[in-house]
Amino acid sequence: MTGIVLLLGLFFALMFLRVPIAFALGVSSVVTAWYLNIPTLMIFQRMVNGVNSFTFLAVPFFIVGGQLMAVGGISDRLIRFADVLVGKLRGGLAMVNVFASMLFGGISGSSVADVSSIGSLLIPMMKKQGYDSDYAVAVTITSSVQGVIIPPSQNVIYYALAAGGLSIGKLFLAGYIPGIILGISLMFVSYLIAVKRHYPKGRSYALSDVINITLDALIGLFTIVIIMGGVLLGIFTATESAAAATVYAVIITVFVYREMPLSAIYTVLRESLRTLSMIVAIIGTSAAFAFLLAYLKVPAIVTSFLLTISDSKIVIILLINLLLLVLGMLMDMGVLILLLTPILLPVAVKIGIDPIQFGIIMMLNLGIGLCTPPVGTSLFVGCAIADLPIEKSFKALLPFYTVMFCVLLLVSFVPEVSLYLSNFLN
Repeated sequence: MTGIVLLLGLFFALMFLRVPIAFALGVSSVVTAWYLNIPTLMIFQRMVNGVNSFTFLAVPFFIVGGQLMAVGGISDRLIRFADVLVGKLRGGLAMVNVFASMLFGGISGSSVADVSSIGSLLIPMMKKQGYDSDYAVAVTITSSVQGVIIPPSQNVIYYALAAGGLSIGKLFLAGYIPGIILGISLMFVSYLIAVKRHYPKGRSYALSDVINITLDALIGLFTIVIIMGGVLLGIFTATESAAAATVYAVIITVFVYREMPLSAIYTVLRESLRTLSMIVAIIGTSAAFAFLLAYLKVPAIVTSFLLTISDSKIVIILLINLLLLVLGMLMDMGVLILLLTPILLPVAVKIGIDPIQFGIIMMLNLGIGLCTPPVGTSLFVGCAIADLPIEKSFKALLPFYTVMFCVLLLVSFVPEVSLYLSNFLN
């Protein structure tokens, strides 16, 4: 028990002192290993093994591909395509926001990239057409949650690694139905609020414009076909599909859309490398941290503790959801996936939850955390774009939170929502 207190206590103390997460994980792991007389070389080997994975190679490709799509004109075309499909409804720009996030999330796989790319275009446009700033922010940041569950998602890859090598293809498939249900639910709430506040309808398009806009967008959307089609048909692994999609993104942004000069790829690679270096450090040190958690039998202790509270599957699922929601408000999503998966997955399996279903439950919980203070990255980005104080967004967010919680409960208690596609295609 002393080792557990030392490991967790030192980690949270360093976090409280605002030490970078990778250093907090690494220092607490090395100190605890020294206290337990575990060779420190073993800890460093665990760090190396944490990133020594062919599956992990998909992450840098998804990061580069997401950066290219954010700055290469794809988001503009997806917004116009979404406007053609749903923009004519009352509160059309809100519908466009949600639908475009569904499409962009399916390409970039990042919630924050979604907010910064889609939000920077649509939030000013919504304000200009008479939408309230708090409503524009609420729609933008909550719709971005689709990006963490609709494939491809780099967070899903983190979960697959932390869970011991689950099928990424199955995890990708598991996110489609929950993501679409979430998107439709958010559009429904957006429409009701738009009707109540008398927000304007969007414009209609001539048939020739509809055809041109659709064809233009389909070039970008073909990225999804490369990633998911390649994986499902057995042509690519997830890593190879990510590499192919990145090459395709370079071709369409530089040579087809011509929105970005070839020289700008250096800037994209530099920014991607900066992000990747942080991710590699976190994944490596979290692997060592997770090894010590297992060595100290923390997963077994947590499982035993939860089962002593209640032997009801419903109660335990609700407790796990509550824990994930609270921690999602306080810490970075990727770190939580890497730390909590080895602890909570055994509990979930013990009460009969499929590991694939649990992955989507975790993604949705922590995705909601991205929209919630005090560490809600998506919330901060959205409010910064709208020049809106964070506290003024809370009231507008409440109806959207309600919808997301309902979808979360559906995913938690109806396994078929996340498992149907993967089981059917198998």
